[in-house]
Amino acid sequence: MKSPSLAIVEDLNRDALYKKRVLVRVDFNVPLSETLQVEDDTRIRATLDTINFLLSNNCIVVLMSHLGRPKGNIVEKLRMDPIAHRLGDILQKKIIKLDDCVGDYVRKVVAGLVPGEIALLENLRFHKEEESNDPFFAHQLASLADIYVNDAFGAAHRAHASTTGIATYLPSYAGFLMAREIRSLDQLVENPVRPFVSIIGGAKVSGKIEILERLTGISDKVLIGGGMAYTFIAARGFEVGRSILEPNQMDYVRRLMTKSKKGCKKIIIPVDIHAAYDFSENSESQNVIIENIDKNMMGMDIGENTIVLFKEIIDDAKTIFWNGPLGVFEMSKFACGTNEIARKIASLKGRVFSVVGGGDSISAINKLGLDNCFSHISTGGGASLEYVAGRKLPGIEVLRK
Repeated sequence: MKSPSLAIVEDLNRDALYKKRVLVRVDFNVPLSETLQVEDDTRIRATLDTINFLLSNNCIVVLMSHLGRPKGNIVEKLRMDPIAHRLGDILQKKIIKLDDCVGDYVRKVVAGLVPGEIALLENLRFHKEEESNDPFFAHQLASLADIYVNDAFGAAHRAHASTTGIATYLPSYAGFLMAREIRSLDQLVENPVRPFVSIIGGAKVSGKIEILERLTGISDKVLIGGGMAYTFIAARGFEVGRSILEPNQMDYVRRLMTKSKKGCKKIIIPVDIHAAYDFSENSESQNVIIENIDKNMMGMDIGENTIVLFKEIIDDAKTIFWNGPLGVFEMSKFACGTNEIARKIASLKGRVFSVVGGGDSISAINKLGLDNCFSHISTGGGASLEYVAGRKLPGIEVLRK
């Protein structure tokens, strides 16, 4: 049964928005340097369509987000000030940064705002009531505005006060980013143009069981790389040496590969790896076929022949989903697999519908300057995986009409 349609802020007419206070949940949980400077503003820029739409409709914009995991405590290095500065630089506009997100002081400042102004509340997670979805805390947030907009897809899988509780008290809508994420992921999983190729990397099988189950069912090919590949290789009976291995997941992997007659042909594991003797960029390393992995070696990347094999499969694809690096891409010596696959997908721009999810994959793409070569780059790591896996995300369900 098809889900009810999403209530989207862009569907509101100008009269419905004129001079309204709009409380926008954004995902400004961005990496900060040791000097508390924003290192990657991808998530900030992703919200600009929603912010600019509201400003163009003469709204008062109040932004709220979490940052890090302060666990209900005030943590000075997790204040939202650096984000306010970066957003102000991007918009060339003053951002009014508040020192809390609820209370008399906050209400007074927000009440004094005029259309066209933007305020940013302090870190929501400085209050433990945020993550516990406390109704009173949600009501306090709601009292600041006339309309609620959720544009934080990256937090949509959390049933928190700012993502679900607040929708009880205000007319609630999805922002441009939220709507774009859902449209792209729905296109991916509901009616993909085939062949549909999924590429799954990252460290462990245990963190991606649901997504592996779903993608094995709906994809034509599933390419396995990263640390999780060694559990697949070991499950096939090969030595993996000192590589990452989850022995307790080997039975599951065997069942996954043999669940259907097409299982072994559908799930493609590396045929060779780039292996080293130590977890170091300076370690002696070599390309070895999986039948010859030495017990003292550890896999650091997919091998040369695997890169060629994966590229050939990708070249035939019409739809591609990629989540997780294919090797230890932080070390340039072992970034070849991840980089080559990124470049291959990017080269198919205009020919395929390509979606990338997961912070590490996106980081690799950004380093290569290829972010404009993919159909959609998801801002929600865990949220995108859960959505593709078929879970209903609480932050989205409350926005359904």
